Amino acid sequence: MMAVYKISELRGLDESELKKKLDELNLALLEAGEENPKKNREIRKAIARIKTIRNEKKSV
Repeated sequence: MMAVYKISELRGLDESELKKKLDELNLALLEAGEENPKKNREIRKAIARIKTIRNEKKSV
């Protein structure tokens, strides 16, 4: 699974697709555990990007 998403890709998605990706990343973070800190960091950043895009869309 690729955890890195570009902002431009995310902005083109609708709310349901963003929610689906957010759920997938949260699951991946749980499954990864503490075995790979670099991967966890990338997943957390991707989650933050998605949450930021969702908040931007809500405030418009």
